[in-house]
Amino acid sequence: MGSILLVIGSCTSLQFGAALAVHLFALGGSTGTTLLRLGLAALVLLLLVRPRVRAWTRVQWRAALVLGLSLGAMNGCFYTALSRIDLGTAVTIEFLGPLTLSAVLSRRARDLVWVGLALVGVVVLGLTGEHHGGSLDPVGVTFALLAGACWAAYILASARVGRVTEGHGGLAVATAVGALALVPFGASGALHAVSTPHGLLLALGTAVLASVVPYSLELAALRRLPQRTFGVLLSLEPVIASLAGWVLLGQGMTVLGGVGVVLVVAASAGATWTAARGPVEEAREPVLTTPAG
Repeated sequence: MGSILLVIGSCTSLQFGAALAVHLFALGGSTGTTLLRLGLAALVLLLLVRPRVRAWTRVQWRAALVLGLSLGAMNGCFYTALSRIDLGTAVTIEFLGPLTLSAVLSRRARDLVWVGLALVGVVVLGLTGEHHGGSLDPVGVTFALLAGACWAAYILASARVGRVTEGHGGLAVATAVGALALVPFGASGALHAVSTPHGLLLALGTAVLASVVPYSLELAALRRLPQRTFGVLLSLEPVIASLAGWVLLGQGMTVLGGVGVVLVVAASAGATWTAARGPVEEAREPVLTTPAG
């Protein structure tokens, strides 16, 4: 249950941080905001964790590098999408990445049932989430899909960093790598955004809520949960994003969108129940061995 609460806490912090970031777009643009988010988060993590990178092996450096590049690409694409479409809609489309990953990694039919149910809820939310009316911005949708692919890569890379490094040192280095990768694209916007106290305060809040807190919680959760279960539990992201968009950005939701929320919550509850029963059932199954020779 503790690992499930870690995922819920991560989703909540991440989406409210994203809602806060929308207010920063006017000052730093989407790429500048992304750079500020990752850059400030990297500074906080490096100061708190102080990873002992001198003793790192090539495997540890490679894992942190891959995670950092996936972080930079995921956040850059997502914030670009967020500048064009609503928060709930963007996260709903982006969620197709981890949802597909869960389906690919699953080996049990009942896992696919929850994935399918979550997919239906995601589609309903995506079709009804845009409160402005009319068709969705195709560029925004494209970047949301790219962010989803990067999200799937992030899950795999984060799990590997959790296996080959201790504590949060790998996450701190990866966040710094992601920020450095965005410097050529967002430096001017980031500098403009932090030139005012208001912009600096928004940037700090975004960095803590959207990066430091959620990524730390997710890394801890991935050390305890199977990747397929983690991917399905992330179906709460569109739900929390819709709530954050409604509370902080005034982005409403239709009745049909509420149905999508119920479907997604049901899928997450089902995935949680299956994950809790899985280890017990596996322990009851006989161990089959192949005779030597």
